[in-house]
Amino acid sequence: MTKTVNHWIGGKTVEGTSGQYGPVTDPATGAVTTRVALASVEEVDAAVAAAKAAYATWGTSSLAQRTAVLFRYRALLDAHRDDIAALITAEHGKVHSDALGEVARGLEIVELACGITTQLKGELSTQVSNRVDVSSIRQSLGVVAGITPFNFPAMVPMWMFPLAIACGNTFVLKPSEKDPSAANLLAELASEAGLPDGVLNVLHGDKIAVDGLLNHPDVAAVSFVGSTPIARYIHATASANGKRVQALGGAKNHMLVLPDADLDAAADAAVSAAYGSAGERCMAISAVVAVGAIGDELVAKIRERAEKIKIGPGNDPTSEMGPLITAVHRDKVASYVTGAAAQGAEVVLDGTGHTVEGFEDGHWIGLSLLDKVSTDSDAYKDEIFGPVLCVLRVDTYEDGVALMNASPFGNGTAIFTRDGGAARRFQLEIQAGMVGVNVPIPVPVGYHSFGGWKDSLFGDHHIYGNDGVHFYTRGKVTTTRWPDPADAPAGVDLGFPRNH
Repeated sequence: MTKTVNHWIGGKTVEGTSGQYGPVTDPATGAVTTRVALASVEEVDAAVAAAKAAYATWGTSSLAQRTAVLFRYRALLDAHRDDIAALITAEHGKVHSDALGEVARGLEIVELACGITTQLKGELSTQVSNRVDVSSIRQSLGVVAGITPFNFPAMVPMWMFPLAIACGNTFVLKPSEKDPSAANLLAELASEAGLPDGVLNVLHGDKIAVDGLLNHPDVAAVSFVGSTPIARYIHATASANGKRVQALGGAKNHMLVLPDADLDAAADAAVSAAYGSAGERCMAISAVVAVGAIGDELVAKIRERAEKIKIGPGNDPTSEMGPLITAVHRDKVASYVTGAAAQGAEVVLDGTGHTVEGFEDGHWIGLSLLDKVSTDSDAYKDEIFGPVLCVLRVDTYEDGVALMNASPFGNGTAIFTRDGGAARRFQLEIQAGMVGVNVPIPVPVGYHSFGGWKDSLFGDHHIYGNDGVHFYTRGKVTTTRWPDPADAPAGVDLGFPRNH
């Protein structure tokens, strides 16, 4: 019998009442293993109401209480790493080691939230004028929502709700309906850690649930990670409703390889960054820009390594890359490869016909490598979100930077070089929010913030780190003047000598 994933509202499992369900497949077999309840507008209202009721006490709870819960939560997440990773593999398809890495990166933000006491310290200036002091504090917003993508069903939610609740907010999470189970386990463990009922709620659904949150008057802020068209819609809709929004969109991340680079290291990096997690990540390197005469050698080295990657079910310890999330997505990714030659690219590796013995109905695709790709081709212009790597050729460093800066995306980027001066120029001249120097996937550690530029981010705040704390709080400044006690009215004796 197919398992059903229901909502988590008010500290308990709540069965869906809309009568609408979505299928959840095992990408390795193509079989529907689970169905997920899709929320109605009334269920959105119920989740927000639970969060609003919980905020009445959680919003004024002590920092000691919040951090005690978060420390216990961190320990439970650590103890259940394998359980969370297994759910990710079963529904997303990524190999177990990738899933464990996802959990580890999410844990970084839980650890940051455990130290919220220092993040929320205010400021005080005394005697800005005669007997006048000015203080600044940060206060929580209320009910906040997170809408998260399928590619990191544990990590991206953990980029949001731990900081939000540490700051005193309550949270409604709307995870992807394609792989919903990990979100429920995260919420159940938070409850086990002592998080009060209603502080963290998980609402499953589709566009009805998303629009319900964007339009709900009791939701103060919305965090989103996903594609650029949806990020733009989220930002426009929620902003029009007076909400604070951080909406992280898509990417086309470039890796510039200079002629002096260690080509073996660059090829290793390109393969791991392009094909890791089957390319289904917004920080994947999908375009390598080779400068000068190194292109042929670099492509040969990338091909040599890519051909050795073992593709198979994510729960097979020998697999290095798993399937794609759905058959529809697999077919879309494949279309970019099958159409590449007609748009001028040289197809060095074509992974579109790949299957895995014994798992023929899985959502399989092999590794594809396209060389001499033009900037006006579909494979270059679009975010493919699969294991397809484009190589572009340029004559000079300046040509490479100009090509990269012309992209509408500005999420992450990297340069491979032995020259410190070139690397310094690159990090200043490139138009992207995250830069790697001989690091192919420059995802910042938890105490810095993650976010891109241009069409990769809508809103003013990056996610987690200091930006995350600022996003989930708002500043308040108090200016205070107290009369000198020596000027107390006659008949009131405070024990101070009179001034007159």
